[in-house]
Amino acid sequence: MSPTLTLTARLNTSAADSRRGLVRVHPEVLTALSLREWDAVSLTGARVSSAVVAAAPADSPTGLILLDDLTFTNLGIREDSAVVVAPVVVHGASRVTVRGSRLASVSVTEPTLRRALLGKVLSIGDTVSLLPRDLGPELTAAGATASLARSVGITWTNELLTVTATVPAGPVSVQTNTAVLWEGESREGVNRAVGTTPTASAAPGAAPRSVPPTGTANPDTQPTPDTQPEHRVRPVSELVGVDTQVARLEEWLGVTLDNPDVLRALGAQPRLGVLLSGPSGVGKATLVRSVCAHRPLAEIDGPSTGALAADGRRTAVQAAVATLPATGGVLLVTDVDKLLPAESDPVSTLILQDLRDAIAGGAVALIATTSDPGGLDSRLREPDLCDRELTIGLPDAGQRAKLLGAILADVPTHGRLDLDTIASRTPGFVAADLAALTRDAALRAASRATREETDAELRTEDLVEALGVIRPASRLESPDVALGSITLDDVGDMVETRQALTEAVLWPLQHPDTFTRLGVEPPRGVLLYGPPGCGKTFVVRALAASGRLSVHSVKGAELLDKWVGSSERAVRDLFARARASAPSLVFLDEVDALAPRRGGSTDSGVADRVVAALLTELDGAEPLNDVVVLGATNRPDLIDPALLRPGRLERLVFVPPPDAAARADILRAAGRSVPLSGVDLDDLAAELDGYSAADCSALLREAALAAMRRDIDAATVTAADVETARAAVRPSLDPDQVAELEAYAARRAE
Repeated sequence: MSPTLTLTARLNTSAADSRRGLVRVHPEVLTALSLREWDAVSLTGARVSSAVVAAAPADSPTGLILLDDLTFTNLGIREDSAVVVAPVVVHGASRVTVRGSRLASVSVTEPTLRRALLGKVLSIGDTVSLLPRDLGPELTAAGATASLARSVGITWTNELLTVTATVPAGPVSVQTNTAVLWEGESREGVNRAVGTTPTASAAPGAAPRSVPPTGTANPDTQPTPDTQPEHRVRPVSELVGVDTQVARLEEWLGVTLDNPDVLRALGAQPRLGVLLSGPSGVGKATLVRSVCAHRPLAEIDGPSTGALAADGRRTAVQAAVATLPATGGVLLVTDVDKLLPAESDPVSTLILQDLRDAIAGGAVALIATTSDPGGLDSRLREPDLCDRELTIGLPDAGQRAKLLGAILADVPTHGRLDLDTIASRTPGFVAADLAALTRDAALRAASRATREETDAELRTEDLVEALGVIRPASRLESPDVALGSITLDDVGDMVETRQALTEAVLWPLQHPDTFTRLGVEPPRGVLLYGPPGCGKTFVVRALAASGRLSVHSVKGAELLDKWVGSSERAVRDLFARARASAPSLVFLDEVDALAPRRGGSTDSGVADRVVAALLTELDGAEPLNDVVVLGATNRPDLIDPALLRPGRLERLVFVPPPDAAARADILRAAGRSVPLSGVDLDDLAAELDGYSAADCSALLREAALAAMRRDIDAATVTAADVETARAAVRPSLDPDQVAELEAYAARRAE
């Protein structure tokens, strides 16, 4: 059962937090609830709602929770009311429906709504705001305010929306491919799905700005003001890291649309269909708009169109094609996997036929973008549709530095920003993530300037602090290992474990020339084994923070699926994401469930096929450059032996239960933010025989809760609170299991 706390609600007077759906609590409350900043929490007052949680100033009372005015409304409470706070699991929404004023519903497009709500945690019945600072990277400048003022009028700052439905039900967050619709959307949705812009996708190498686009469709069928794309079409020269993709797309469009007779003379049909794939926010749609800046361009927003009724989806596609002139143009379908998902229906067949008819004559080129190429209708890849594919990968460190330089080109700074350091610490970040990073850093700089009455200037430390709260979009589809300020030096006296991980993971990244000079390949993988709760995952967190890696974490059983081919595809997708975001770490927790000994399972061979797929990825034809695989288990004897040979998980490292010295180090690390009074951690550690690392952390967490039960405004955790906690948190290590693992380690050492 999740821990809960009852706090007293007070109004947050910070203008920076106003109407953001953000609540702030004391850092001790975050520790007591096992939360990090920017996690989601459930809030219970007169009604239940959800929000994003962040830390309040350290000098604020412990028992208070700071809410904005909208959160007070959503909870149905007043100041000084009690609010029950608890962690909550939030799922990405596939569809969100909202209700607003008539003026807003006819003036603001669904893509703009999606950008306005992007990343917010919503529940049915919640009231949310429409503010330009909440819009995506391409609508954060002054143009956003002007756009909303033109659409809604001067009252746009007071515009409030009500969430009427979500799919799935329960607390959800709005993602880049979520369909955000106005309540009662019917025929109007068809018109609004044509000519609109896609999800917030920052341009590679350009500062986020918003001016009218230069590309147009048929002059006789210009989009109405409510459907006019709100994107600046950037020159191709401003794009970073996509030169190959730009050149290839320009060549294909030039030959197909400008010189169709040449193709016919060579016996080829002048038909072009391109599937452009890449992570969310990497700039797929922006690239297409830049390349097609001087061509007629009609756009279909995949999530919004896919959420329409069956007849509405087909009508929207036909209407988009009709907006192109008779001389032809380009039809762009963004997030096509939402319009044509893998689970097809009869309407999908009709839509595919409409697309075939549109490009058959050669006057219209089809370009479809997706961040989930495995989740779209396979028929889209047939030879008469999208027979060509382009992929935009994640930017490397050098490209990220250039992107940051472009985004911050016009921003006043305090001295020279160390963008190379920031770029090296942002593996897996795309242009949209970097834009979000600079926005958060700008808020910190503005807050400092207001507080200290100094000039508003951005500093490197603002960007460094923002790194702790911005999660890259490339990891949204897989759980992260939480990164913090810990390093390998904070993991106690696990000397052998630290040395093995340093050699296998950090040395290849920090000293690649040495491996080349000595003519050896770095270790491919490491298996950590030991009793539950002894710090295996903690070590991975420290490793990720030390090596500045992109971490892809998955529990073994999560990849198993009864459908033939699904589990193998999940393994391939996992390693594909790791390659794309290198340098990266693939963390396979509970690997014994993913790769058991072959031949003895009763699951129709699913586990055997997964083991084969895993072995293929580890030493197959496609190399794992700058990718290290790390497995963790407490049952190493159950793992298939083929996985443990050299070239795979070749380093087996025993993570023993912590001794007294290690427990003291663990207590000091876990209690770094806990104000202890009269507690000698060395003496306490000596008394905790049989406690695992997780038990030690749980002990301090329970002690903080005990202090709150004693006095909700308690400022310190006393020795009496720790003794109270010891009665509730008992040692979890099983002596028999520990003995078996030690015997296994001894056999491996012989």
